[in-house]
Amino acid sequence: MEKFGKSQPVTRREDIRFLTGGGRYVDDIVPDGAGVGVFLRSPVAHGRITTLDVSAAREAEGVLCVLTCEDLIAAGMNVAMRGMVLTNHDGSKAAAPERPMLARDVLRFVGEPVALVVAETAQAAKDAVELIELDYEELPAKLDYDAGGPVVHPEAPDNCAFDWDMGDEAATEAVFAEAAHVVSLEIEDNRIIVNSMEPRGCFAEWDGSRLHFAFNGQGVWAMKGDLAKAMGLEPEQIRVTNPDVGGGFGMKAMGYPEYFAVAQAARVLGQPVKWFAERTESMLSDNGGRDLVSCCEMAFDADLKMVGYRVDTRCNLGAYNSENGQAIQAGLFAKVLTGTYDVQTTYLRSRGYYTNTVQVDAYRGAGRPEAIYALERCMDHAARMLDVDPIELRRRNFIPVDAFPYKSATGELYDVGDFNRVLDRAEAEADLKGFAARKDASAAQGRLRGMGLCYYIESILGDPSEGAKVEFHNDGTVSIYVGTQSNGQGHETVYAQFLSDQTGIPVEQISVIQGDSDLIARGGGTGGSRSVTTQNTATLATTAKMIEAFAAFLADAEGVPADDVSFDDERFRIEGSNTAPTMLEAAQMARDAGRDDLLTHEARAKLPGRSYPNGAHIAEVEIDPDTGVVTVDRYTVVDDFGNLINPLLAEGQVHGGVAQGIGQAISEHVVYDDTGQLLTATFMDYAMPRAVDCPWVSFTSEPVPSTANVMGMKGCGEAGTVGALAAVGNAVQDAVWSRGITRVDMPFTPLKMWELLKSHAVAAE
Repeated sequence: MEKFGKSQPVTRREDIRFLTGGGRYVDDIVPDGAGVGVFLRSPVAHGRITTLDVSAAREAEGVLCVLTCEDLIAAGMNVAMRGMVLTNHDGSKAAAPERPMLARDVLRFVGEPVALVVAETAQAAKDAVELIELDYEELPAKLDYDAGGPVVHPEAPDNCAFDWDMGDEAATEAVFAEAAHVVSLEIEDNRIIVNSMEPRGCFAEWDGSRLHFAFNGQGVWAMKGDLAKAMGLEPEQIRVTNPDVGGGFGMKAMGYPEYFAVAQAARVLGQPVKWFAERTESMLSDNGGRDLVSCCEMAFDADLKMVGYRVDTRCNLGAYNSENGQAIQAGLFAKVLTGTYDVQTTYLRSRGYYTNTVQVDAYRGAGRPEAIYALERCMDHAARMLDVDPIELRRRNFIPVDAFPYKSATGELYDVGDFNRVLDRAEAEADLKGFAARKDASAAQGRLRGMGLCYYIESILGDPSEGAKVEFHNDGTVSIYVGTQSNGQGHETVYAQFLSDQTGIPVEQISVIQGDSDLIARGGGTGGSRSVTTQNTATLATTAKMIEAFAAFLADAEGVPADDVSFDDERFRIEGSNTAPTMLEAAQMARDAGRDDLLTHEARAKLPGRSYPNGAHIAEVEIDPDTGVVTVDRYTVVDDFGNLINPLLAEGQVHGGVAQGIGQAISEHVVYDDTGQLLTATFMDYAMPRAVDCPWVSFTSEPVPSTANVMGMKGCGEAGTVGALAAVGNAVQDAVWSRGITRVDMPFTPLKMWELLKSHAVAAE
């Protein structure tokens, strides 16, 4: 590990800037004189527009411009938003109805943008929005994710957007027919609102020939391409930037209608235009997460070895295909369908349905938490139904160490793993031997205690290639240009730390440059736990190139063969010479010699394979039967992230991910009424997790170095959430099983749990 990073728990260098008000978020850098945008949004979930008259708004005091979908079309814009489309199991293409940037003819969810008003002030824009005449014929709302009901799109008359499958259905059926044991469970995975700390926002400025678009996203390059296509501009006419970003979690990885309308408004006006969502506006219009139900079945032989696994999933896509929506509950779900278990006969069927709700897309983990939640809840259920210890059932079915590299039934090549070793450590760290005493102590206070295990695995996603550029400046500082985008994970720290480890350049003299398409021509952005693995691999490639170039320069200067010059992470060593310059000193020598070509070094690298983080989460909960309150009392994580570059940052990522998982499990839940109105559109109604809801999370590393990259590391950004859902869910189920409750679904709110316990107490009487 010494060669590729010293694995030091370096504290986050950017935190001082953030905590003292020095952060530079989009709203901090809006150009002077910017017009303020406010959107008219659909007040109903489903309706046919009969009148859209913006004339009064255009004449209102302080209004600069008003844009509708027809105005965008008249300006020559391509108003169709990008959305991925699958191939159905029968070979046909999945539904691909147009998603216009602003509502066109039909309103399809509450909060859908209809028109943009730009005014001199926010109040003037809001006042003008009230002057827009929007009349509509209200239509019945489609809210459930089943076939039939009110038609959302003519292109999908039964509202089924896709019907996708993977695996051998006939072979799986045959295995189930002959199995000694078959266990099934239907599992709901509730919808959440992402609620990043910083709501979505952007500004645009047009100088007559070139557009600058700044937004708080997870990368600039896809947005640049989408803007060029939509606005009929050449890519070189567009600069896209991401400054500091206050949380993304997948929700900010894609484009949204508001961005294109704001960019066009700036082009129309020839002056800057900004838009920032208010919290309720974000809750109405940001892509949601999860929202699916999975019917899982497991087949076991007489020795309780799983011989077959099949899942039938139905998911809510919302009103339109979002950028990645169709892929989340199909291909990404399939990546870890079988988790850490050695079963090769599987079948997955996934169907997505349009509803009159906001779109569903990537949320921390993107498909992998959904798959692991279904798998691990079903595995626990199987253990109870088969009267075997849940930990023992998992051990019987783990992929053995000597089977790696292991190709899963869905085609993933797991490079390494030692799941039993990790689970051994988790049992010890969680003090499972003391659980019985803790359960008795809870019972003495009239409370129910349960313990739940989730053993997860996930795959890093995204572009496997990345680039890095290192530039030496006259003042002795160095910049490293990266193709990812920090959303609060600590990238400035880990990238500077890693470059310092490889070159000896003092970390305080290194600046990390990100999020500017003019400065960085290409990048994969942030998402899928890819950032540190791919970016540091690129840094290694750039460092190697840099060392080679400086070694050749020094060899020439000393009159020795290039092979006589080496570098030991701190200094160049020249055989037979007392000269031992540092990297910075070598750069200054090159500058003095007029070799400016040696002051910038750049390289790209591609991962030879994907890494598969895995680990065990063990949660203990207490439930008060008198109130239904679920308290997560103890939480233990033992992760195999391979070699850790910065253990402190890795632990922080796990803590945050677990908190998000606990939030979904015990409190967060989206509720629409029968007409499609969002009832949970404020923090008074939507219960975010609080400090009191999250215990201290015990984190331990039990590494099995990956072979899929030279550093031996595995991504960690989403792992906490991937494991937390089932750990808490299984703990709650364990706590109430003795009361005759054999199925509980998230969120485990006080009302739900109180009603369940009350109804079963009455039934028992």
